[in-house]
Amino acid sequence: MYEFIKKNIYLIILFIITLSIGFLTFLTFIDKGFIELSDQNLQILLLLNIILLFALFVFIFVEIKSAIKNDIDKDGLKSNKKYITYFGLFTLIPSVLISIFSLFLFSFALEKYFDKKVTTVVNNSYELARSYVEEIRNKIQSDIVLIAFDINKSKKFLNDNQNEYRRFLDTQKLIRNVDEVHIIDINKKILFTTLKDDQLYIPPVDRALNLVLDDDRPLKIINAPENISAAIMRLQNFEDRFLYVVKYLDKDISRYLTESEEAINFYYTVEEKSTGIKISFAIIYIIVVSVLLFVSISIAIRFSSRFFRSINNLILASTSIGQGNFNAKVPEVKTDKDLETLNKNFNLMIDRLKSQQEKLIINERHEAWGSLARKLAHEIKNPLTPIQLTIDRLKNKYSKQLENENENFKENLKIINNQIKQIEKLVNEFSDFARMPKPIFRGNNLVDIIHENINLLKELDNSIDIIFKKDSEKIHLESDKEQISRVFLNLIKNSIESINQKAQNNNDFNKKIAIELTEDDSHIKATIEDNGVGFSELKNNIKDILDPYFTTKKNGTGLGLSIVNKIINDHNGKIDFIPINNGAKINIIFLK
Repeated sequence: MYEFIKKNIYLIILFIITLSIGFLTFLTFIDKGFIELSDQNLQILLLLNIILLFALFVFIFVEIKSAIKNDIDKDGLKSNKKYITYFGLFTLIPSVLISIFSLFLFSFALEKYFDKKVTTVVNNSYELARSYVEEIRNKIQSDIVLIAFDINKSKKFLNDNQNEYRRFLDTQKLIRNVDEVHIIDINKKILFTTLKDDQLYIPPVDRALNLVLDDDRPLKIINAPENISAAIMRLQNFEDRFLYVVKYLDKDISRYLTESEEAINFYYTVEEKSTGIKISFAIIYIIVVSVLLFVSISIAIRFSSRFFRSINNLILASTSIGQGNFNAKVPEVKTDKDLETLNKNFNLMIDRLKSQQEKLIINERHEAWGSLARKLAHEIKNPLTPIQLTIDRLKNKYSKQLENENENFKENLKIINNQIKQIEKLVNEFSDFARMPKPIFRGNNLVDIIHENINLLKELDNSIDIIFKKDSEKIHLESDKEQISRVFLNLIKNSIESINQKAQNNNDFNKKIAIELTEDDSHIKATIEDNGVGFSELKNNIKDILDPYFTTKKNGTGLGLSIVNKIINDHNGKIDFIPINNGAKINIIFLK
């Protein structure tokens, strides 16, 4: 998830900006945003929305195209593209249908919002609240007229007596159901009042008093934010005296009236801008759907590429194997565990097929060379006996007769005998190669076998330091002891001969052979490393060294390493020749 966000950080920022502008446009249309509601501002916001939406589409298109190029096209698998296309369509079609349905539903709901019945209810709710306030204002107006009439009529009775006025005003307050009754002078100073504490008195505004100075009609005063409805009237039978009556409204009535007024203003604003609201809603919805669609397609591409890349690699590898190329490998890619296991097992299968093919080729080659060796041995060996008998006869018959040339005669016969012995040796090696017996497997300790061969071969050259390292004193392998011993005998002997060959030109180096034997749960590994002449001449065709009759020695037959390779293959093993600086290295692996 973190990698996905990091990879698409610019797209996410663009999405947030575009979505924010879309919501700001919506709030501006309903006059709830911080931008003033005007045609110019709305045009700028809509233009900005279109530009950002276009940029978002372009960005999404580029990202999807790049993802397809990097994760799909490079794999070249048609089924990958097909499934990605299907997934994209299956995501796109429902999204488009849901978008259309949602926009239609929103439009239908908005139209119902402005239905005639709803409009009537909205208007009536406001009118009801306004009528309540108007009723209170009208009632206070009628009440002040009645109170003024009673005061004017009781002028002689009251006589400016403070107690009488208070009783009279308290009675009027109770009868008329008002909250405060005041008699004030032209300076708005209280003369008589129903208040017990004059400090609570709030005088009327100057403008209200000025309007009734020369007018006997009552003046209604409403101050909704203060929840007060009041009226003022000049008392006709008194000079410069005014009656000021206050009625407190219900504590929530002003809030109801304000909220009703705001609601009806909002309602008609929305009705007036309904087209713009639909457009802004459509823009917001398209932005959200586009990003969700991009996310779904990106996830589809990612998981599909992870899956199909492995399938494609398997197909390419199997095609190469079908064409006979056993060096093909399935690349190790990060994917599902099951597919990773499949890739690993497929590579193991390729290795085993390659190993089986190499063994089969080696066996076929050995059989062919063995057949040829048997024929050559037979054909060469047949005339050797008559030749040897003839030489013996010549020696017995003519040695006395050729007294003067006897030494030359004997020397020539000796040369012929030596050559015959050389031929016999070659024939015997041919016979050994042709008659290589099948191994008899028993449990043998490789440590002992290697020790025996080291002790035997040390007699050839004591100046060579042979170092033997092993994991344990007992490393057992099911093997034919005689054949395995022959393997290490030939290889160590070859190392000794290689070192001696190098010493003929330069004897100023430490002659050394390092042998290492290790074991784990699956295989046994033997390594022989020397600082002789190495394989420098065979770097490009190192495998030719295993071919029968291929040799770089003057008197070699080319059968030693070929026999070694056959024995190792018969023991479910593998041998590798590795050229190194100043020497050679041989790795032998026996699978358990």
